[in-house]
Amino acid sequence: YKLIFIFTICIICCKIIGRIKNLGDNMDYFRKKLAIDLGTSKITTFVENKGIKVNEPSIVTMDTYRNKIISYGEKAKKLIGRLPGNIVAKRPIVKGCIVDFDATLAMVKRVIKKSIGKNLFRPNVIVCIPSEQTQVQKRAIIQAVKISGAHKVILLEQTIAAALACGVNVNETKGSIVVDVGAGKTDISVISNGDIIIAKSLSIAGNTIDEAISDFIRTRYNMLIGQTTSETLKLAVVTSKTNIHELYEVKGRNVMNGLPMNIFVNGEDILKVIFPVLNKILYEITQTLAKTPPELIADIFEKGLILTGGSAKIPYLTDLIKEKTKLSVINSENPELMVIKGAGKFLNNANFQEDEIEYLDELKRHVLEQKEQLRKR
Repeated sequence: YKLIFIFTICIICCKIIGRIKNLGDNMDYFRKKLAIDLGTSKITTFVENKGIKVNEPSIVTMDTYRNKIISYGEKAKKLIGRLPGNIVAKRPIVKGCIVDFDATLAMVKRVIKKSIGKNLFRPNVIVCIPSEQTQVQKRAIIQAVKISGAHKVILLEQTIAAALACGVNVNETKGSIVVDVGAGKTDISVISNGDIIIAKSLSIAGNTIDEAISDFIRTRYNMLIGQTTSETLKLAVVTSKTNIHELYEVKGRNVMNGLPMNIFVNGEDILKVIFPVLNKILYEITQTLAKTPPELIADIFEKGLILTGGSAKIPYLTDLIKEKTKLSVINSENPELMVIKGAGKFLNNANFQEDEIEYLDELKRHVLEQKEQLRKR
């Protein structure tokens, strides 16, 4: 009788737990929907029916002695290069990949709370990622966002989100090409019938230009400058197309004696440093077009190339693409926000099935493995 009683109690408990779980899964009506773009330079969020809520640098400052995060966002960015030895400023996400898991958790948890405030139910979240990522990288992002307070997570490619923001119907059979030039990575994708046909991710983007300018100043003038200074100089030169011979004052530290110094740099010299990086991006765009089927090339020639991302503001990149590819270039007013705006549009029709994306990715991987085995035979 005792065994029967214990067995009956166990069955009742299992049914109660199952009903509670089903009740939790059916609470999607009360859950808020949120989109997050985890960029190298900035982290942005979009809340359903409310628009963009967070748009701040994805930088944290951390005390290495106590292993404690001190500041985030704009406040942390202002402290770059002005910190004592025990405090470091870092980007937890570089080129779409998590490089510091704990810092990423803290940052994502903060932006979720800042976006939706206090809520009884955990939100459903869409995370924008680069087009070429491994399963390990995708699972790391899903795990980090879930631990940070999300209920269910869907991964969405940044190029598809950018196309949606530009009014492209990604489910149509006609092809489109999207080039997303961010701070840490450049994504090139040919999209047709709701899927990415050809994808290419480059580790060449806005930060590459900043590093090239810093190297040029150090080599030519024996002066060290910080990342913020090189970025400011880049923006000043690329936005001033009227007079390329204009002189810009740059302040830094002398490599030889360590003393402060200032120099005047010709804008034309900086352009000579910037153009090789832009040409590398252009080369990969032409290589992607060369691999595209002729039918899709015809569609792309008719519709043009969509250029998004923060570094898309460089007018010389647009001119190079138009000159070399003979394609019209579609630029938006705020190219750095097109990915998060497109993800916000996708929120309305998103189907948050449990581990849907992971299952589909595993299925594709299994099919590819079978094809590879047949090829070897």
